[in-house]
Amino acid sequence: MLSALVQKFYRFLKGRNKNIWLGLGCGILVFLLISYPVRSQQPTTQQSQQSQQSLVVATRAIPPFVFDDKGKLSGFSIDLWRSIASEIGAEFKFEEYPNVSDLLSSVENGKANVGIAAISITAERQQKFDFSLPMFSGGLQILVRNSKINSGGAPDILSLFFSVTLLQVIGLAVLLTVIAAHIIWLSERHHKESIVDKSYFPGIFKACWWAAATLATQADEMPKGVISRVLAIMWMFAGVVFVAYFTAAATTSLTVQQLQADIQSVNDLPGKLVATTTGSTAAAYLKENKIPILEVAKIEQAYDALEKKKADAVVFDAPVVLFYAANQGQGKVEVVGSVFREENYGIVLPNNSPYRKSINRALLELKENGTYQVLYDKWFGVKKS
Repeated sequence: MLSALVQKFYRFLKGRNKNIWLGLGCGILVFLLISYPVRSQQPTTQQSQQSQQSLVVATRAIPPFVFDDKGKLSGFSIDLWRSIASEIGAEFKFEEYPNVSDLLSSVENGKANVGIAAISITAERQQKFDFSLPMFSGGLQILVRNSKINSGGAPDILSLFFSVTLLQVIGLAVLLTVIAAHIIWLSERHHKESIVDKSYFPGIFKACWWAAATLATQADEMPKGVISRVLAIMWMFAGVVFVAYFTAAATTSLTVQQLQADIQSVNDLPGKLVATTTGSTAAAYLKENKIPILEVAKIEQAYDALEKKKADAVVFDAPVVLFYAANQGQGKVEVVGSVFREENYGIVLPNNSPYRKSINRALLELKENGTYQVLYDKWFGVKKS
């Protein structure tokens, strides 16, 4: 009986062979269609999760790339990063650092995922970091005090008369004049034809006048006593030396002022004290070329050193010094010479960063769709230049 049932089931399957294979094929196809989207969505989901991770973006105040108005950040680099973050769908928060060295350290130590401001792409930095495609082309330029202010005669003469060196010379001359006046009065007061009065007052005043006039080589009379005349001759020679020394000091001071104002290109920097920020490419350039350097923490301190005549010039990123000269430093400083040591700025990331490709892709997209040009015109257009 069992064999009969098996035979009937075999004949049933045999009669329906085509339908079974067709059903089996449809089932396999449905299974593949259901499973494929699940597999294909897995990396996309991972990428979405990665892009939605909150990124820490290191930056620093350096107009016009980054402005800090009581904690509210703006500027070309800030707007550019916001546009990039929108393209890649990433949430982020800014962390501000005082200088480029601290900014780079935060990226290197993993405290920040990205760094953006005005960061030059150099061979040395590329050994430690990954960089995006160039986001800005720039270079270095020289900032000096306004030549119209420095060339005015009155300010130079006044600064000469109130210089420490000249005040020391005048103080020494006054002391020697008083000593010489007392010697003349003591040796002349008893002479019959004395040029001074016998009493201390007003005799000492006349003696002081004579000593001062003789020191300036303008004496109109000579003492009558032997000792007084010997002293007078010695004092005349001292007057010649004094006048020569004063003339040399004044000439040297005015010449130095003229030389300090005569900076027109990078070739004029050797021998001048140049201010810039620590760890910058400008500092590296000055050290390489053995130019005296005054390193400060912030670029604002370099501007202050220049305006207070503690430095002869400032060397820094061209768009930064141009912006300062056209705004806060207008009338006080000016940019001279052409751009040198041309360099590109980029977005800095840790080595092997997973965000590099997406950032580069977004940066290219912003340049192609015109967003980058809009931001460039906003911060570097005629009104901002």
